[in-house]
Amino acid sequence: MKEDALTIPYYDILIIGAGPIGLATALEAQQAGLSYLIVEKGCLVNSLYHYPLNMTFFSTADRLEIGGIPFASIHSKPNRAEAMEYYRRVADTRKLNMHLFEEVNGMEPQGDLYRISTSKGAYLARNVVVAVGFYGKPNVLHIPGEELEKVRHYYFDPHFYYRQKVVVVGANNSAADAALETWRKGAEVTLVVRQPELGSIKYWTKPDLENRIKAGEITCYFSSSLTEVREREVDIETPEGKLTLANDFVLAMTGYQPDFSFLERLGVALLPDEKCHPQYDPETMETNLPNVYLAGVICGGLDTHVWFIENSREHAVKIVQHIVHVQKAAEV
Repeated sequence: MKEDALTIPYYDILIIGAGPIGLATALEAQQAGLSYLIVEKGCLVNSLYHYPLNMTFFSTADRLEIGGIPFASIHSKPNRAEAMEYYRRVADTRKLNMHLFEEVNGMEPQGDLYRISTSKGAYLARNVVVAVGFYGKPNVLHIPGEELEKVRHYYFDPHFYYRQKVVVVGANNSAADAALETWRKGAEVTLVVRQPELGSIKYWTKPDLENRIKAGEITCYFSSSLTEVREREVDIETPEGKLTLANDFVLAMTGYQPDFSFLERLGVALLPDEKCHPQYDPETMETNLPNVYLAGVICGGLDTHVWFIENSREHAVKIVQHIVHVQKAAEV
């Protein structure tokens, strides 16, 4: 312990994840006068970076703000590029202390502290905040051929699919955006929807997609499933039976889930329910591990449509307020 205290950097709070809520937690810690470090396995706001190139947020700019720092957007709803610019500006303006492209490998108690080991070193912290997202682990289809290179669980730039036969799987925003954008860039698009109708789609996108389907410009199979992928074709199970289509690419826009194995490696308990909700106190965000907190979308388990930037910013405030309260109580 004494040797580590002399050789390993110490922080009041170590924050895992440099997404918007991780940054918000750092801002709160900074304001409270606490030492902190953000450790992120990818780039700044890594999940946002992996959003589609032309993605537009459903929320207005003011609801994406953190730390009381204004987010000025030239659009009524900001896009991906504007959001990344904003969070870069926040990090630079407030000179946030962070290590990017450094992955957390493990965490173990060491006295009344935690020793966090990473791909580049080790740190001691009295408190740990887990603010990781869920964009890194896609929901797979579990069908033959899904491992082929032509199957993509991430969609970025529609130009890539010009004059290609593209099957898009999904019913919600990601699928709708991928179908419309690739079609507009010259792709021949087939949409496969497991449900009998389209799902939860942004109000300005849904009518556009419905009109493209009605006009026959985008083919859509409802109550249907992609059942097999081959190099040059795919099989789709429809209410009328199996259909085989020529195909160049499959965009499986089936959503993502948190990396629960990472939580388990840290020692954070999951509730025994089908949604894999992590255990935490909603008043303080503290988990079953003392002084280890959760923040952001990770709190929802498999309910990935519960927490967003706009309604989980409060997690950062709750966490730092609790840490400060505990610290003051210990000093009395």
